[in-house]
Amino acid sequence: MDQPRDVDRPGPLKQSLLYVILIGGLVLTLVPFLWMLSTSLKRSEGISAVPPQWIPQPVTLEHYRRLFAEVAFLRHFGNSLVVALGATLLSLLVNALAGYAFAKYRFPGRERLFALLLLTMMVPGQVTMMPVFMLLKELGLLNAYSGLILPASASVFAIFLIKQFMETLPDELLEAARIDGCSEWAIFWRIVLPLSKPVLATVGLFTFMGAWNEFLWALIVMLDEAKYTLPVALANLNGQHNTDWGLLMAGSVVVILPVVIVFLLLQRFYVRGITLSGLKG
Repeated sequence: MDQPRDVDRPGPLKQSLLYVILIGGLVLTLVPFLWMLSTSLKRSEGISAVPPQWIPQPVTLEHYRRLFAEVAFLRHFGNSLVVALGATLLSLLVNALAGYAFAKYRFPGRERLFALLLLTMMVPGQVTMMPVFMLLKELGLLNAYSGLILPASASVFAIFLIKQFMETLPDELLEAARIDGCSEWAIFWRIVLPLSKPVLATVGLFTFMGAWNEFLWALIVMLDEAKYTLPVALANLNGQHNTDWGLLMAGSVVVILPVVIVFLLLQRFYVRGITLSGLKG
């Protein structure tokens, strides 16, 4: 008896075409980063060479030495690290509490409130900048790290992801913990959070990347140059008539390294969190 044909499995030609498209997309994505790394390792006279040189000849760390010696790079790096870590930790706590409440508690107006939150995702961030700026001014949080951390501590998208994931946790497990005498906080801290590591890693990665790369809001809030984060400090390297591309590319390489490291460390949880968060609608 003939076996039924698997109609969902792509043929060799389609599969080869898919691989070609994926490899092409990978190359297009990597080329700017490879060129950035190459430029940061070239001498100043080799950056504008014609034809362009992909492999620096010779390789030099001159721009990296200047970066740490002339730009107060470590100070700005520390500023970005404080803001990114603070925003990430506070975001995980706030969004996890909100997501857990929407996923596991039944209270009046829950569905309408959640729908209203989702509607706010359609409002561009630029629209809310002025009201948030005025609020921070009234609270005295301008030119302070908290002025960057607090606005990034709550995200509707993060609440949505966490809610979707926590809805997959069995209610029977939580009820059994309540019967055993666990408080609501103990259930959340000892049971729900450990089981939610994949989605928390996903939210943490998104928040860290957003806070680390934030430019416009950091430029608006921070008035003291000593408190500038890395993106703002690097933007100041662009001269009005001349730009030191080697120095700028060296700074850009150092800026993306923490994001790449965090992504590689959390990649396993990130993929699982994105997958499981989409299981329930």
